[in-house]
Amino acid sequence: MFSQKYYLTILNQLFLFFFFETVASAYSVAAPQWGFYGHKRINRLAVFTLPPEMIVFYKKHIDYLTENAVNPDKRRYAVVGEAPRHFIDLDSYADTSGRTLPRMWKQAAERYGEDTLALHGIVPWHIQLVKYQLTEAFKARDARRILKISADLGHYIADANVPLHTTRNYNGQLTGQQGIHGFWESRLPELFSNDYDFFVGSAAYVDSPQKRAWRAVFDAHTALDSVLSIERELTEQVGKTRKYGFEERNNLTTKVYSEDFSRKYHERLRGQVERQMRTSIKMVGDFWYTCWVDAGQPDLKSLADFTLAETDRKAEADEQQSWLKRLLKVRSED
Repeated sequence: MFSQKYYLTILNQLFLFFFFETVASAYSVAAPQWGFYGHKRINRLAVFTLPPEMIVFYKKHIDYLTENAVNPDKRRYAVVGEAPRHFIDLDSYADTSGRTLPRMWKQAAERYGEDTLALHGIVPWHIQLVKYQLTEAFKARDARRILKISADLGHYIADANVPLHTTRNYNGQLTGQQGIHGFWESRLPELFSNDYDFFVGSAAYVDSPQKRAWRAVFDAHTALDSVLSIERELTEQVGKTRKYGFEERNNLTTKVYSEDFSRKYHERLRGQVERQMRTSIKMVGDFWYTCWVDAGQPDLKSLADFTLAETDRKAEADEQQSWLKRLLKVRSED
């Protein structure tokens, strides 16, 4: 039998592997999600949409909300049930009308079964669940949970606004466009988002979070055709030899979409990536604000001085270690 120390060493090595693999992929052709860069920026900018009564708390903990925006990505390889929370394959359903694809989880599970729903992704339903969890955290005035759940909610909302999170062809693997996932949501924002206008106004109350979550994925899905067709047309025009290039990243030579190809594609999308990032920022702020209002607008000034105690830091470190106890083979976006 192997010792406990042996297993802990293996777990630590696995954690470092998946962590650095994810960081590295954020700069590669096949980066997952919005990339670490995109998710962190969306959560960070959402803080500035909040009213003074909330920003006094959120602004003080903006670094936590920024850094922990990527926790769901780190968990997806290890935590049971995490992977489906990031997407929904709308094109896996013959009809996505309200009668065929119920907006309420209970009705949807009764119609299709939870396993089928998980197979095709559950992001709009999960946003509703996390919204409820954040509201309850506000009611309990639990600063640690407010921050933790706020960071997670921002991540799932941002994912819901990515066109390639709404299709079975999530990485162009069905159309010979392998790698387009990371190209659209990581490479383009890293190259061009410094020129985006991220002033989205103040957070507003969401009357129906359920409808808002579903509208996000349907709106993102309508952009999918352009995402794929424009990349395909541009590839035919410039050729694959000019499509890619190589860059030095952390002393490693990495294959990336060339800047010239990226710029042309970005221009032909006519602000699509910027619009989806802006939508994500505004939606995250709106949901944080709505949770606070639904909780009775608790006074957050008294929570502003909250700091993670050493026991809290240890608990979070232990939690991240626990993510490695069950490694799952989940759908890859590489």
